[in-house]
Amino acid sequence: MHIKSDGEGPSVLEDPVAHLWRGTVALRIVTFLFALGNAAVHSSGYARPWLAWTVIGVMAAWTVFTTRAYSRESGRLPWVVVADLVLSCGLMSTSRLIMTDLQLLTNVPLITTIWACGPAVAAGALAGRYAGAAGGGIVGLVTYLNRGAMSVDLVRDVVLLAGAGFVVGMAATTARRSAVRLAQALRTEAATAERERLARSIHDGVLQVLARVRKRGMELGGEAAELAELAGEQEVALRSLVAASPVESTVDGDADLRPALQLLATQRVQVSTPGTQVMLPAVVALELTAVVREMLSNVDKHAGRDAKAWVLLEDLGEEVVVSIRDDGPGIPEGRIDVAEAEGRMGIAKSIRGRVALLGGTLDLQTGPGEGTEWEVRVFRVGGVR
Repeated sequence: MHIKSDGEGPSVLEDPVAHLWRGTVALRIVTFLFALGNAAVHSSGYARPWLAWTVIGVMAAWTVFTTRAYSRESGRLPWVVVADLVLSCGLMSTSRLIMTDLQLLTNVPLITTIWACGPAVAAGALAGRYAGAAGGGIVGLVTYLNRGAMSVDLVRDVVLLAGAGFVVGMAATTARRSAVRLAQALRTEAATAERERLARSIHDGVLQVLARVRKRGMELGGEAAELAELAGEQEVALRSLVAASPVESTVDGDADLRPALQLLATQRVQVSTPGTQVMLPAVVALELTAVVREMLSNVDKHAGRDAKAWVLLEDLGEEVVVSIRDDGPGIPEGRIDVAEAEGRMGIAKSIRGRVALLGGTLDLQTGPGEGTEWEVRVFRVGGVR
């Protein structure tokens, strides 16, 4: 992930959990130095001192490798972390060959000591809390197998290892989500600023020209009046486009329904939306917009050229309600069933079918001379996800 800054601080953030990886590298180095000191203190009592120093040498080489790998984003790969875990557990298992039975019984630290906790922290930084806890649990299990006996100290170490991996993984997940939200906020801010700039430019140019054409055409009448009407429609559509909120989505794939509905406004269609976001799963927002567009198309086809329509969006918390009303002649009783029997499936498929797919409800109120009002209710729980 690359995020530009405003000139204060780093210009690019390559990895939102880079600080956790730097901590992992520091932990690896410090714990190796501790293991080195432990080997120096107890080497005289080891059964095979030469094997102990061989293992320390391998640990030193692997510490250098993981330090370089974890310091670069390209090196923070699953196979490196898995290899780290396998090698650490393998080197820990040499303790039974290196140490005497008395040392194992008296809780002398294993040859790897706390150096073996590195893979648990790395797993958490790479793949989240459960991977970190699993890594710590595996290291703890291998520790138990090498000790050969359960003790309070061993249980404590296992809990600490699993807990450390879990906490680091939780921090990594939170940092990644925060970085995504920050990038999203920056994109929205940039889109809003660009929209405002374009709005000023359009208002000073295109909108004024369209308004002038509409006014002058209405004054001249005749064919000029038709051009005036078209200019008026385009003026309303352009104003709606400029006024519409930037399309926003979340990490979970939700989208704001308002912008898509606002773009449906014309000289004959008025759209009213809440002042706050109406977030729905993107597929639900897309299908609801298609339903409203189909309903407005029916108004244009069947209610007459002079009919007007009103779209009202309401967010009631657990459900979202979209109402579409027109002042046309209304739908005669039985007309919809007749159209469906004749194979005209606009309402049956494009409207009812979509609403049913979303798990919502559709209510129609109409009558001769009363206009038509559709009410679509979609519940946030149980809709298409």
